[in-house]
Amino acid sequence: QVQLVESGGGLVQAGGSLRLSCAASGRTFSSYAMGWFRQAPGKDHEFVAAINKSGGGTNYADSVKGRFTISRDNAKNTAYLQMNSLKPEDTAVYYCAANRLVALRTTPSSYDFWGQGTQVTVSS
Repeated sequence: QVQLVESGGGLVQAGGSLRLSCAASGRTFSSYAMGWFRQAPGKDHEFVAAINKSGGGTNYADSVKGRFTISRDNAKNTAYLQMNSLKPEDTAVYYCAANRLVALRTTPSSYDFWGQGTQVTVSS
């Protein structure tokens, strides 16, 4: 099992940047592919980005491509989501998730473990 804790959310003006972190417990972080999802009020979880176990492969939702960057540091048991050029429509609770089997999945049901989420609010 792995436990995930997100941090780095907050309030930012449109056009600004935030970096989210996802700290994982345990010694097997490198055995998990990671993903970031977000959920706005009244909406389902939306895929944002995913990264494979080594960090050499990534996948992004079209809505964030070119603005967001997912990365990971296996030595620090941490995944990151760098968010630039933020827009009001990026406002949501952001979750990181871990997948033991298949990398770069975009559906929430593919992920086995989830963090508690961190709020990101972008003002216009």
